[in-house]
Amino acid sequence: MGRHQGGRSKGDRTDTRGKWREFLKSISIAVVIFLVLRTFLVEAFRIPSGSMENTLLIQDFLFVNKALYGAEIPFTGVRLPAVREPRRNDLVIFKSVEEPRLTVVKRLVGVPGDTLAMEDNRLILNGVPADEPFVIRTDPLMDHEDPKMRAWQTRYLLADRNAAAYRPTLKNWGPVVVPPDSFFVMGDNRDNSYDSRYWGFLGRDRIRGRPLVIYFSFDPDGVLPLPFLTAIRWNRILELPR
Repeated sequence: MGRHQGGRSKGDRTDTRGKWREFLKSISIAVVIFLVLRTFLVEAFRIPSGSMENTLLIQDFLFVNKALYGAEIPFTGVRLPAVREPRRNDLVIFKSVEEPRLTVVKRLVGVPGDTLAMEDNRLILNGVPADEPFVIRTDPLMDHEDPKMRAWQTRYLLADRNAAAYRPTLKNWGPVVVPPDSFFVMGDNRDNSYDSRYWGFLGRDRIRGRPLVIYFSFDPDGVLPLPFLTAIRWNRILELPR
């Protein structure tokens, strides 16, 4: 009577190694696909502030279309061809002018060659009041001067303006002319937005994409516990920001 030998056979070990190789291969392919999609097509983004209310709300979670304006190839500075160039009234995701690691969303209100001004908190585009149904105004009394605004705006004023006497405020400034390869962006919540009025024009190279769809949203001020679960804004899910 022969002795019973325990343990797995060589064939069993080979099958196990083969299964692990297939598993790791599948995971590697999935990771590569994810990185390609994230780099060149779609990226997630969260709204952290109220500067774009009521178009975008705090704790709206978005997918961003990175291919529309031409995605950047990592570590090269090279951009893929754009489907189209940014247009007036586009919502744009971009790298902050002042904090390179910060990503921001605003509305593009001026393209190269446009003449822009504000009069009594109303945007004047090429000499005509702009039609902006998406704008809200939450603080009608706030209209402070800001030396930072004057410091950059005087370089782009129309020639007939007296730069020495120029004193821009949040709601009354300009006219300034948008230079080539640059844009002017502002928040839809005009009285609560840190935007081009303060820090100047946005370079084309900083624009990363356009909001595609809101895939999740919740009210952080919800009174119930765990608002992430109990204060979901169901009416905003799958909404297309415009």
